[in-house]
Amino acid sequence: MPTNQGAYGENNATDATDNKTTGTNENEAINVAGGSAKAASTDETLNAHVKGVSGGKAGHGSGGNGGKTGNSKKKGWIWVIVAAVVVVALIAAFVLIRGNQKASDGMVKAHKAETVTIGLKLAPTNLDIRNQSGSSLDQVLVGNVYEGIVARDSENKVVPGLAKSWEKNADGTSYTFHLNHGMAFSNGDKLDADDVAWSINELVAKHYHDSEALMNFKSVTAVDADTVRLDLSAPYANLLWELACRPGLVFDRDAHYDMKTQAVGSGPYTLAKFVPNDSITLKANPHYWGANKAKTPTVVLRYFGDDNAAVNALKSGDVEVLAPVTENLAEPFVRDSEHYRVAAGDDTDKYVLAMNSKGAKTSDVRVRQAIRYAIDHKQLIASRGGADKALGGPISSLDPGYEDLTGLYPHNVGKAKELMKEAGFTPDRPLELRLTYANTYGTELGDQLRSQLKPIGIDLKVNVVEFSTWLQDVLKNKDYDLSLVDHNESHDFSQWVNDQYYYNYSNQKVKDYYNQAMAASSDSGCDALLARAARLVSQDAPADWLFNYRITTAMEKGVSGFPLNLNQTLLPLYNVRYMTPAGR
Repeated sequence: MPTNQGAYGENNATDATDNKTTGTNENEAINVAGGSAKAASTDETLNAHVKGVSGGKAGHGSGGNGGKTGNSKKKGWIWVIVAAVVVVALIAAFVLIRGNQKASDGMVKAHKAETVTIGLKLAPTNLDIRNQSGSSLDQVLVGNVYEGIVARDSENKVVPGLAKSWEKNADGTSYTFHLNHGMAFSNGDKLDADDVAWSINELVAKHYHDSEALMNFKSVTAVDADTVRLDLSAPYANLLWELACRPGLVFDRDAHYDMKTQAVGSGPYTLAKFVPNDSITLKANPHYWGANKAKTPTVVLRYFGDDNAAVNALKSGDVEVLAPVTENLAEPFVRDSEHYRVAAGDDTDKYVLAMNSKGAKTSDVRVRQAIRYAIDHKQLIASRGGADKALGGPISSLDPGYEDLTGLYPHNVGKAKELMKEAGFTPDRPLELRLTYANTYGTELGDQLRSQLKPIGIDLKVNVVEFSTWLQDVLKNKDYDLSLVDHNESHDFSQWVNDQYYYNYSNQKVKDYYNQAMAASSDSGCDALLARAARLVSQDAPADWLFNYRITTAMEKGVSGFPLNLNQTLLPLYNVRYMTPAGR
């Protein structure tokens, strides 16, 4: 049972290495000045002390064996010593002034920006997170403006949110959440258990977006101001994770505003300005209640539909961060490591090459298996810059039940040819297949697959279409042989137990394992059952998983705290800072 606070903790965010470097230089400058000041001083009391010592020696001399000549020599040495002390003091003063100046220069270099501008790709069309679909809304609003009863961290794990802790009963049908104290919305209204219960009840009653994700939901009630109880009709292993997404968001039941253009939440930022398809401006929330206070007062999100325009914006300093950027377009920033940092983070995107399990030509498992053996995943990944990872199955590394299944169908053209020959096809007598996918993904992947499948006796006809055409022909009518889609959802294994989904795939054992997993009383039990189900799916080859997409982010040196993992759907910005270089 988690008890620590700190929602949206970011393990995989950019660190402050650059800033530490700047800070070290500052300290060095200050220490040099301080050290010099100890070696000699312009303090008159110290000079007086030196003179007093000289006078003492003179008095001692007049009362001893030395005559006038001796006294004169001693006085001469005294004046030499005094002169030396004065020179040293002047040098010390000069060093001290220079040291302070260097320290002052260091402060300019370490200046923290009041605004950080971030370049993103997909812009939300409106801000109504209860009704509007699209991951771009989650990206900007969840964790920044709106908060949930629980939250997710950068490893896709459930962590405390508005609830600081929780427990469930023995059979997993009742959850009790204990809320933090002193919470408030950005308009100053108090946030308590009634707001939590009202938000979830409204979600279910009005069928807001993702309401169906709360499977087996029975009721939710405010036990007292700080306690909420949620009851299920049957155990559901994904409940907490679903509550960490849209279904668990908490809204002010007393606030009235246009959710399409405005927002009232409890997160570290408030929505200050929304320009559709252009930009969103966030300001630090003065009423924020938690530990994750915004490090930067203003964050501006700018949207770039054109990749080259986005790259130019980073080069010109119009934005400090760009996410995502393709590995190939990021290459100039990689080379200029003095001014930029480029890094890749994990995500749940799975580039799925679906094979119609009931298709006239792809219902033969030997054909589907041959395709999996024939595809050279390393080559595909290398051509994209090398950041993505091989996958081998339907569960990504950030989701429960993940197992490395890349060994089930290793690249083996000989084995692929054998299977195709058994199915009645050779390079001289090829099987013609259609690959239909949306133009969102470009033509390169289709060309590569056509080239890789040709040697085993497959004549691939690549058909790149508008997304609306794909929705109608493939998703709805299932009129396809092969199709390519980036399935970026997390915890989405349920699509493999849905007979009606466009895969046309069905396996009763897979369904049984999945159902048992969702009813499991422990996370480990759930994970093990999902892993068994995923292995069966991969063995049946209803698809090939080309790669697990990883997000590449490019940013100026001096930016820290920017999340790398999952940042296309989960982008907590409270920890982002930018230490501007000299002259900015």
